[in-house]
Amino acid sequence: MLEQFVTVMPGTLVPALLIMCLGVMFTVGEGRDKPVSARWRLVGLLVGLVAAVVFAGLRATAVINQRTFVNYPVLVCAVIVDALALVMVLCAHAITRNWTRHKALMHLANAVAAVQIALTVFYALPDVILQLTIWVEPDAPVFTSAMLLRALGFLLGVAASVVVAAIFRTMRTTAVRWAFTTAVALMMAILLAQHLTGLMQILQARRMRFTHTMFVALAWSINHNDWMILAQTFVFLIPAVASVVAGARMQTRNVPDLNDAAIRSNKAFRRRAIAAAAWSLVAMIAVTCTLTVGKAATQQTITLSPPEAYELADGVATIPFSQVEDGHLHRFEYKAKDGTVMRFIIIKKNGGAYGIGLDACENCGDAGYYEKDGKIICKKCEVAINLATIGFKGGCNPVPFPYKTGDGQITIQTSDLDALSAHFQ
Repeated sequence: MLEQFVTVMPGTLVPALLIMCLGVMFTVGEGRDKPVSARWRLVGLLVGLVAAVVFAGLRATAVINQRTFVNYPVLVCAVIVDALALVMVLCAHAITRNWTRHKALMHLANAVAAVQIALTVFYALPDVILQLTIWVEPDAPVFTSAMLLRALGFLLGVAASVVVAAIFRTMRTTAVRWAFTTAVALMMAILLAQHLTGLMQILQARRMRFTHTMFVALAWSINHNDWMILAQTFVFLIPAVASVVAGARMQTRNVPDLNDAAIRSNKAFRRRAIAAAAWSLVAMIAVTCTLTVGKAATQQTITLSPPEAYELADGVATIPFSQVEDGHLHRFEYKAKDGTVMRFIIIKKNGGAYGIGLDACENCGDAGYYEKDGKIICKKCEVAINLATIGFKGGCNPVPFPYKTGDGQITIQTSDLDALSAHFQ
């Protein structure tokens, strides 16, 4: 249950915060006084959710076994829309004030917000939805206590994200507008950085030339995604402090200029301001515990899968396609002439291509790779490897070596493996 919770909650928290923030910044009017574009953000959420469910289903059924070709255009659009939405948020006060005088601008803001919500939900939720596929272990009964605990963890993770966003939303009436706007702008700026990181990761995998500094910055951003999520939460300390200050300034004693009703109203505002700030702090602490203590409790020593058998004769290793055509990670072992025990991996990619390389990389050595939730992950740095990049040099990719395919099999010259034995010493 805990593992499901600490996986699902971070994956749904950012979309929940984004939906809440855009709703607060661009909601105007009531009833018939609302603009016709008021429901566009809801439409964006539904479109993104349906697309995410469909895409996750295609991945779960192995119709699509890597998502790079989908993520690339999505992230290109997301980065552009994130930047536009950030500008709209900074101008939200001018857009929503007397919006009936510039309805087109109000509609444009809601349209940009709807597209941003759709793209963010579509990019973030497939991995969360795929958690549903591990509720039941293979060949195990459906309704077991373990399955129910996983289901409970999943539902609690989603609920926790919604509750955190709802708690932060309570500060919209207690904090001064500039404080809440600043928090929203910072949260969306970090979201832009997250989407840009994903885009740069794909471009780097497509052999775009990166300087050492750019690569280090990209690696840092990938490895510190949890810290970015925490930052998106803690930016709401700004309106929390502003709420407390606003509440403290309210006059609640006998003041000649105020009647009893006004004093009671000020007291109520102070209570709401302090309560909103206090609950927001509790939410921040809860998110921090989830991403630190919770994740640490679920982390266990990763054990690499055992090597599989293959044919080795006359200096040639032969692996039939049928052994590795399921799209999962397959590990093999070879003993070099100098006595070094080496490992190499094979995984089938889209289009019938195969990703083949040592179970080691230039950056992390022979730590090895493992498969989790449909991703190939480095055991040392825990970076998910883009399947399209396996077989190419650079980054945390398996060290490539020559091989041939044909006649329904993969053949590898062991002399090529012998030349790479230093990677396992």
